[in-house]
Amino acid sequence: MKKIVSMMSAITLSIFTLTGCSSENTQTENTQTNDDKIKVISTVFPGYDFTKEIGKDLVDASILIPPGAESHSYEPSPQDIIDIQNADLFIYTGGESDEWIDEILESMDKPVKTLKMVDCVELLENEEHTHEDEHSHDEEHTDEHSEENHSEEEHTEEEHEHSEYDEHVWTSPKNAIKISEKIEEALSDIDEENSSTYQKNLDEYILELEKLDNEFTEFFKTVDNKTLIFGDRFPFRYFANEYGLDYHAAYMGCSTDVEPSASTIAELIDIVNDEKIGTIFYIEFSNHKVADSIAESTGANTKMLHSCHNVSKDELNNNATYISLMKNNLETLKEAMK
Repeated sequence: MKKIVSMMSAITLSIFTLTGCSSENTQTENTQTNDDKIKVISTVFPGYDFTKEIGKDLVDASILIPPGAESHSYEPSPQDIIDIQNADLFIYTGGESDEWIDEILESMDKPVKTLKMVDCVELLENEEHTHEDEHSHDEEHTDEHSEENHSEEEHTEEEHEHSEYDEHVWTSPKNAIKISEKIEEALSDIDEENSSTYQKNLDEYILELEKLDNEFTEFFKTVDNKTLIFGDRFPFRYFANEYGLDYHAAYMGCSTDVEPSASTIAELIDIVNDEKIGTIFYIEFSNHKVADSIAESTGANTKMLHSCHNVSKDELNNNATYISLMKNNLETLKEAMK
């Protein structure tokens, strides 16, 4: 964080010098920037894709985080900060991985219109422990409880909020609708002349999202065992909550700072064997070593579910969308849970 703050003072003059210049980021929708278009930057893929669907030819949308990059360890470049300053709208998640953004926004000489996706939906609590820890936490840490409470009191309200809620709000199509509605409002506020167009595009997109939601709902009605096993992080809290799914994961949330213990892996293996689960899931850009290990021990298969947090360069070049990625997830689930 200190690195980011010191960076700001070094590029302040550059912001004024380059105001009006667009990013050379290859992720922009158009190869030539049109100054008449609304410039929108999103830190992650969902905000970018929702904006494209609502703004279409009226917006110049780009993703801040490079294709295939790990967003949770991302550090902005000076050019990234200049691009944020020059944007008409800056969309970001607002979770723990975005703490650096508040420092940057506070350091800018002029305000930037922002949209925080976690503010668009009802948040779910973040599960910070592995499956094993959920069962043993109370028993193992009784003596430390008062010390932990004291430590929590020392945290700021903002830090508490970041640790309390899961940030992957877009994994539920219903939440995608809510976020898209807020993006439409922001675009219409910036460009009132074309507000009716943004509203029309939103209405059409909502129909697609509602169809996607209905397809998931109808599929899960046919599934008896709605348990998902992830040998990986688990960014699907909102998805699982929406469709009444049970789940067990090697890592809860997005933390992989500590490798899962042998007992955690053993417990997941027992669940797979006891419930005769045939597929172990992992997420995009994962080395899926833990998933492979569980699969090898149980005779299960492994499959990837895409959280849509970021996309690969090939996916971006092939015009992948939130809906296309989620439809692929649906097909994967149909194969795994049949």
